[in-house]
Amino acid sequence: MKKNSSIYIAGHTGFVGNALTCRLKRIGFKNLILMTRKELDLVDQRKVNKLFKDLRPEYVFLLAAKVGGIYANNTYPAEFIYQNIAIQTNVIHAAYKYGVKKLLFVGSACMYPKFCQQPMKEESLLSGYLEPTNEAYAVAKIAGIKMCQAYNQQYGTKFISVIPASLYGIKDNFTSQDSHVLSALIRKVHEAKELRKKSVFVWGSGKPKREFLYVDDFANACIFLINNYNSNEVINVGSGEDISIAELVFMIKELLDFKGKVVYNKTKPDGMPRKLLDVTKINDLGWKAKKQFKEGLKNTIEWYKKNLH
Repeated sequence: MKKNSSIYIAGHTGFVGNALTCRLKRIGFKNLILMTRKELDLVDQRKVNKLFKDLRPEYVFLLAAKVGGIYANNTYPAEFIYQNIAIQTNVIHAAYKYGVKKLLFVGSACMYPKFCQQPMKEESLLSGYLEPTNEAYAVAKIAGIKMCQAYNQQYGTKFISVIPASLYGIKDNFTSQDSHVLSALIRKVHEAKELRKKSVFVWGSGKPKREFLYVDDFANACIFLINNYNSNEVINVGSGEDISIAELVFMIKELLDFKGKVVYNKTKPDGMPRKLLDVTKINDLGWKAKKQFKEGLKNTIEWYKKNLH
C-alpha cells in the first residue's frame, strides 16, 4: 500500500478496526474510507455495492463482524451465523466486482477443531469437529475464508485470510453479555472489589488455556501482511504463548488488588480446552508480537478503570 492509497476499513469503530485506523493514521495514511454502521449497513448488499462503485477502494480490511464470548455465542447463534455470513459475502463479492487490489479477511482461532493438535497449525483447519458453544460463529468465519480462496482461484483476486489469537487491549468490549473472556474477567473482578464481595464467580473449571494478543500488535500484523503476504492459505497471528484461565484470574486479582476468593462454576462450559496458534509462518516472514502480556493486561485494566462511565 502507498500512503495515498484508498483504503476501506470495514468495521473501523470496532475494537480491532479502531486500533488499525489509529495505526494507519499515525504512519501517514490519509485516504481512509470510514463508514459507521448507521451510515452503511453491511448486511444490505445494495448499499455495499454502492459504496464500492462510488468510492472504488484499492485495499480493504474486512474487520466488521458480530462477535462475543461463550454466553453471546450460545444465546444468539442465528444472529452470529446470519450477520457474519451476510457481511462477508457482500464485502468480498463487491471487492471482486469493483476491482479491489487486495483484501484482508479476519477469521478466528475458534475455527480450529475443538481437540486440535497444539499448537494449532494452519493446515489443521477443518480436520475435526468444532467447539459446540461457538459453532455458528466458527462456521460463518470458515465460510469467509473459503469464499476468499474460491474467488482467488476462479477470478485471480488477491484476498488473504488471517487467524488471530484472542485479542485484548484498551477500548475492548467490557459489557456483561458480549465481552470475551479476558475483558469479562476484568469487569467481574473489579466489580467484586468495588462491592467489597468476598468472592468472585468464574465460568468453567479454570483449566482451559488461552493465547492472548494485544490489539495494537494485531493492527501492525494486518498492515504487515497486506504488504507482504500473498498466499491463498490462511496465516496465524499470535504471541506464541498461552496461560490457563486460572492463571489469568490470578494476574487480574493481583493487578486489581482484590483479596477475595475465586469460585469456579463447573456447571458452565469451558469451551475449547486449549487454543494456542502455531505462529511459525508469520514469524518466518519477519513479524513477531512485541507487547509483553502482563504489561498489556495492566494497560487494559488501567484503561477500563478510567473509562467506566
